[in-house]
Amino acid sequence: MKYLDEYRDASIARALAEEIRKRCTRIWVLMEICGGQTHTLIRYGLDELFGPNVQLVHGPGCPVCVTPLETIDRAIALARRPEVILVSYGDMLRVPGSHSDLLRVKSEGGDVRLAYSPLAALDLARAMPARRVVFLGIGFETTAPAHALAVLQAAREGLANFSLLSSHVLVPPAIRLLLASPQNRVQGFIAPGHVCTVMGYAQYAALAREFRVPIVVGGFEPVDLLEAILMLVKQLEEGRAEAENQYTRSVSYAGNRAAQEAVERVFEPCDQKWRGLGLIPQSGLRLRAEFAAFDALRIFPLAEVRPEESPECISALVLQGLRKPTDCPAFAVRCTPENPLGAPMVSSEGACAAYYQYRRLVSVKEAP
Repeated sequence: MKYLDEYRDASIARALAEEIRKRCTRIWVLMEICGGQTHTLIRYGLDELFGPNVQLVHGPGCPVCVTPLETIDRAIALARRPEVILVSYGDMLRVPGSHSDLLRVKSEGGDVRLAYSPLAALDLARAMPARRVVFLGIGFETTAPAHALAVLQAAREGLANFSLLSSHVLVPPAIRLLLASPQNRVQGFIAPGHVCTVMGYAQYAALAREFRVPIVVGGFEPVDLLEAILMLVKQLEEGRAEAENQYTRSVSYAGNRAAQEAVERVFEPCDQKWRGLGLIPQSGLRLRAEFAAFDALRIFPLAEVRPEESPECISALVLQGLRKPTDCPAFAVRCTPENPLGAPMVSSEGACAAYYQYRRLVSVKEAP
């Protein structure tokens, strides 16, 4: 196929769904990792095309959702400092911290600015040398190259008033954690296409061999995801466990070496806490010591953070594929995009936001 419309063709989608149903001899539980894939599945109702043959659960592939609460609280503390301009992606402004969020801090007078790229933060640092510009750099392997290049550019120019509050996470260690869990019931994974565009899928091949679980790199359009599901079902029915690539128009086995080299130059692996999953060994990226001058955690003295999660939010179970958003009693009642209890309700890639936008079901007895 050559054009985007073909990846949204209803007749092709129905034919793929029918083939998936015919091939299934038992129930298979599959997980898509990326939040963008989750939104496509829910928006087009793809998860309802297979009857009981295929159960789709949602993974921890929303970068905003897994950013640890401590990072949000630290960003809020920095945004309240009069000398700081806190620059962030738009999704982060509404993510609840322990007691507030960045949008509320902005309304109270904090200098919080929305950006679509770390380059905007560099521009601010050049234009306002008397202020300290902190970019809240979150995300998976997809955003890490741009953040690495921003740090390298700041180092070249000697922009001493620019720094990065880094909270990057890596997908393969999270998959490993899920597969090793005694609660795991996932039998196949749709790997995140954007991440694999940067990193390739060699690490997923290693996971498939180690855990004997099929993994298929998938795209983001309806036909992409249905093709990926069919590839997983074929493997499961044939007793195979391999890493395959459905998203061939964007992903290669080796990935983007130039982007990988930039990340390796600036960052090093570290143990990282994930919101909802806890501490995962070697699942994060931190700035190397030679770039300490651009590390906001080393520059600013921040008090010890003791985060407080909402006791009512079940997003941790949603991120592990153990519950659906509609299983939460607070869903669409006490938790909405305007008043979120957890990050998955406010992020544009969050599973709870997807269900709220496309499949909101609130019974009379649940209404306040």
